[in-house]
Amino acid sequence: MSSKLALIFPGQGSQYLGMGRDLYERYPRAKSLFDQADRILGIELSLLCFEGPEQELHDTINTQPAILTTSLAALQSLKSVHDLGEITFAAGHSLGEYTALVAAGRLSFPDALRLVRERGRLMKEAGKRRPGGMAAVLGLAAKLVNEACQQASEETQTIIQVANYNSPSQIVISGEHRGLERAMELVRDIGARRVVRLAVSISSHCPLMESAAHGLRRSLANVVVGEGSVSVIGNVTAKPLRTAQGVRAEILKQLVSPVQWADSVRYMLDHGVTAFAEIGPKDVLARLIRRIDRAAGTTSVGDVAGIEAWHEGAST
Repeated sequence: MSSKLALIFPGQGSQYLGMGRDLYERYPRAKSLFDQADRILGIELSLLCFEGPEQELHDTINTQPAILTTSLAALQSLKSVHDLGEITFAAGHSLGEYTALVAAGRLSFPDALRLVRERGRLMKEAGKRRPGGMAAVLGLAAKLVNEACQQASEETQTIIQVANYNSPSQIVISGEHRGLERAMELVRDIGARRVVRLAVSISSHCPLMESAAHGLRRSLANVVVGEGSVSVIGNVTAKPLRTAQGVRAEILKQLVSPVQWADSVRYMLDHGVTAFAEIGPKDVLARLIRRIDRAAGTTSVGDVAGIEAWHEGAST
């Protein structure tokens, strides 16, 4: 493949009932990875992905290890069939950053799996302790969304801020309920094309997750961070994570800071990437990348069909 390729990995919200089943049934590497995840966590994570119950799959404590495992099963399956050539960068959105770190050799699969399981538990606890929500704002400039969040925060004396800079036309805000509702009113008033309250009970990527970050620090202390073979672009800085210390800082800061996804994609484009392969369930990130740069080649690999279509899709 002549194109400079970046691997990208989805975050929470991409899960669906049945994900990974066809990979498990077709590719030995996928089966081995799911079986390993079941053993490490002591739960039937594979069965939860394949058959549910759906409500349990959508519980963040299960969703996070489920998406990580499914994404890596797709990657291992793809590698067992196709030569991917040289990977220029890896990146993931929020939870997907852990998948990228495993794919790049910075974290082991067992360590990442335990970390995201604990991350999900801590985030769930933090959400109960300090309730909040999130909303997607479509069709409004980032500067105006930030100003609306600042005004809403001052008026309501609550925490509300941008959580995800997903694309020039999609920004997600996060915070306490009163502040969130006021910010939603303000962005509507100043011309947002659409404002959608997300079906989540957790305020990710804002200071309401501080207790989760403190808890995760203890788990991270026992994790080995390797040198890796591929540069991973961090969510917080939108730049490569060059050191083990940088990876650790990113993992903790990411919980309370906005995901700079649009800038991360631009960094990779500016450094020669011509094709992005989204590895994992659905194609959320591939669609966002096309909104950031229509000329960027994208493909999605989350099932057997995606692997079989690899040659055609990866060259677009």
